Amino acid sequence: MGHVLNIHEVNDFRLDEYQRPEPGPEDVVVKVRACGVCGSDLTYIKVGGIHRKPGGVTPLGHEAAGEVMYVGKEVENLEVGQRVIINPMNTPSYVGSGGPEGAFTEELLVRGAKFGDSLLAIPEGLPYDIAAMTEPLAVAMHGVNRMQVKAGDKVVVFGCGPIGLGMILWLLDRGITDVVALDLAPERLERARALGARAAFDPTKEDLRARLIELHGKGRVFSRETVGTDAWIDAAGAPNIVSDVVRMAKFQSRLVITAAHSKPVPLDLGAMLTTEMNITTAVGYPTEMPDVIAALPRLRDKIAGLISHRFPFDKVVEAFGVAASPQSAKVMVEFKA
Repeated sequence: MGHVLNIHEVNDFRLDEYQRPEPGPEDVVVKVRACGVCGSDLTYIKVGGIHRKPGGVTPLGHEAAGEVMYVGKEVENLEVGQRVIINPMNTPSYVGSGGPEGAFTEELLVRGAKFGDSLLAIPEGLPYDIAAMTEPLAVAMHGVNRMQVKAGDKVVVFGCGPIGLGMILWLLDRGITDVVALDLAPERLERARALGARAAFDPTKEDLRARLIELHGKGRVFSRETVGTDAWIDAAGAPNIVSDVVRMAKFQSRLVITAAHSKPVPLDLGAMLTTEMNITTAVGYPTEMPDVIAALPRLRDKIAGLISHRFPFDKVVEAFGVAASPQSAKVMVEFKA
């Protein structure tokens, strides 16, 4: 008998005994070796699950890597013992986000598995914990792709949790060196500095507009003074961010929202009209996973630095408590071989 982490009700999640379903001819079973705790997992717990039927459960876990232990007879290009990363967005049952399976389990059934699509190869010699970082790093890369930034641009990142830190990593990797990181937690700001952010500070303790003029220079839109920032990304989700950015943004700058806002936010369209700024969103990773995997060996040490805590699978509930604290970056749950 195995185990799986399930949401039962609002703020009620437990490690339950679990009998994995028998795989069919199109299915693969992966022995999970590492799975990260995601901010969306914490959100699903707060709202009592996603697509959860009355009396049912939502299994959790979607940032996973492991070893293939069973391959259905109709599955091509996969074999037992192969080391793989799960792409949950490409699983038909949407592993860990409302489907019948979640990756916080010893043996994960991947329905309708396809190699190069829902299951991707781990680069030779790369440990499972680094491989399990692929999913959040792909979210971060998609956000950066949506920013359409180039070397020399001045960028502000709101929020230095795992996604914001991943964005800082990709920005710097692409030659965008003038990155200002904003967060409330000193530990997260320190991680942003360690990655190479030009500046990192708490915007509630300083005059953000004044600091950004000092760092990024200033511009003008008609009679209004603006800051010189080219692109902004909201990976924090505070309700004031969009309106604050619109009021200080320069002509034709860009704001990408990747944080999940639970309530509508005010938007000063009058101020935005004169800036001709572009506000858009980024969710998931429609095409980014292979690009992330290709970069894992090169960036291995920096990626390892994003993992702040490690827990064995039997302490997964405790791991979620740490992941909800602002002191953490990525919390990784590891499974016995």
